[in-house]
Amino acid sequence: MPPGWPARIRALAAGELTVPVPRQAATVVLLRDTPGDGDGPQAYLLRRRSSMAFAAGMYAYPGGGVDPRDAEAAPDWAGPSPQEWAARLGVDRATAQAVVCAAVRETFEEAGVLLAGPDAATIAPDRDWSAERAALEAHELSFADFLRRHRLVLRSDLLGGWARWVTPAFEERRYDTWFFVAAMPPGQRAAREVGEADRVAWLTPAEAVRGHAEGRYGMLPPTVSVLRELRPVRSAAQALEASRGRTLTPVLGEAELTGDRMTVRWSGYEELTIDGHFPEEGPPADDPQ
Repeated sequence: MPPGWPARIRALAAGELTVPVPRQAATVVLLRDTPGDGDGPQAYLLRRRSSMAFAAGMYAYPGGGVDPRDAEAAPDWAGPSPQEWAARLGVDRATAQAVVCAAVRETFEEAGVLLAGPDAATIAPDRDWSAERAALEAHELSFADFLRRHRLVLRSDLLGGWARWVTPAFEERRYDTWFFVAAMPPGQRAAREVGEADRVAWLTPAEAVRGHAEGRYGMLPPTVSVLRELRPVRSAAQALEASRGRTLTPVLGEAELTGDRMTVRWSGYEELTIDGHFPEEGPPADDPQ
């Protein structure tokens, strides 16, 4: 149980907690195949810096918040349309467009991997995009404007919707996050240094899950759950194929409080259940001296 949860769970149960509205976000599990690796493809993971306000020190995928501008200005688009993505994600057309744009933009900003190309059948060649990535991260440039300036088409066909997780109501910062999978485009390289991360790692899902269980890789419940689900896939292409059969019903952790006993459950993910007694801390006892 994270240290701040018991007090906030009690406050929520008592009706004393203002529940933050979740911020829409998107994150991408970038996968690459490695010759002769029997454990399947490797996933690109970032360890967030200890100074970060959210998930400090945790391993995560490239991702971030939705930019409202992405719902307004439609970039050139290849693959499933925003309307098709709306049906897939369970949202309206404008939201779907913004979520898919966020997934592609954040993968570019944080990993340096661009899921876009000159046309519907090609991928942008590898080059130094550091200035453009910085401008996007600083919100000096919208993603649609970036693509337009470089005559690029967003390749939504390179993404597969995998899951949707919503941060529990008792959390201080809340996100409504869509998880996507994508194959590492041939000819591109992922960044080895990322501003919000102090380490990057390519790990097979099996390696990452094992490291998490051994305490070597800290991860939030959605991150490790997606990796567990990816363990059976043998290639990045197989992960994309498997994504077509995935349901994107929101997964939301909920807390139960009975006296000092607290239980937090995520429906369908019983292995994540947290259950125990967490006595309320009272005022410090008087010093007998």
